[in-house]
Amino acid sequence: MFLQQKRAFMKEYISVLKQTRMFAGIGEEEISAMLSCLGAKLCHYKKGEYVLRQGDRPGAIVILVRGSLHIQKDDYWGNRSILSQIAAGEMFGEAYAAPESGGLRNDVVAVEDSSAIFFDVHRVLTTCSSACRFHTAVVQNLFFSISEKNRKLVQKLGHMSRRSTREKLISYLSEEAKKQNSPYFSIPFNRQQLADFLSVDRSAMSRELCRMREEGLLAFEKNRFHLLNPQGQSGAGNERRFSG
Repeated sequence: MFLQQKRAFMKEYISVLKQTRMFAGIGEEEISAMLSCLGAKLCHYKKGEYVLRQGDRPGAIVILVRGSLHIQKDDYWGNRSILSQIAAGEMFGEAYAAPESGGLRNDVVAVEDSSAIFFDVHRVLTTCSSACRFHTAVVQNLFFSISEKNRKLVQKLGHMSRRSTREKLISYLSEEAKKQNSPYFSIPFNRQQLADFLSVDRSAMSRELCRMREEGLLAFEKNRFHLLNPQGQSGAGNERRFSG
């Protein structure tokens, strides 16, 4: 069974793993040789399927190699909050690596058909008997990856700390423009997902976006945005605008 999975890794996903923070600086051949050492298991999910549910104890560090996931939480009345979006090449589950961390507090759901690789957390954190020389690098990379994820969490808390819907939108969209180094950019959310991510009412958010467009602060079409100054010009000299 593992040999079959290893062939699948080699054909489709080793190159993806090589680009991840966890395997930074490690070649494809070395990654392939480490799969058994790290207890790697490949799983596939259809759109809308739960990858993990609240209360699960995965005992694994997971890397998404295809598709897109949402980490989300529904309250008693069914109101949903999207805590984060996971793209191919990103890791999750490491926050529950410690034995005393308890079960998951959120759900992880496939936004589209997706594939993920589960790595046994005990094997990742414990040097194997063969003492492969790249294992230490993986543990070090894991530490840096967790640090980077904490930085992203702080960024989201910055958006959430804003008082009004407009302030939350400005904070989030400004951060995306800086991250993509352009006033013209796309976001990974549709309108409902963006409202869930910012914990605001969708209708109120849509009205606010329309007001901001009327005031010449931005232009948008679906999930594509163009940030403008009040005179209707791009802050970075980019003249491209949407008709709507």
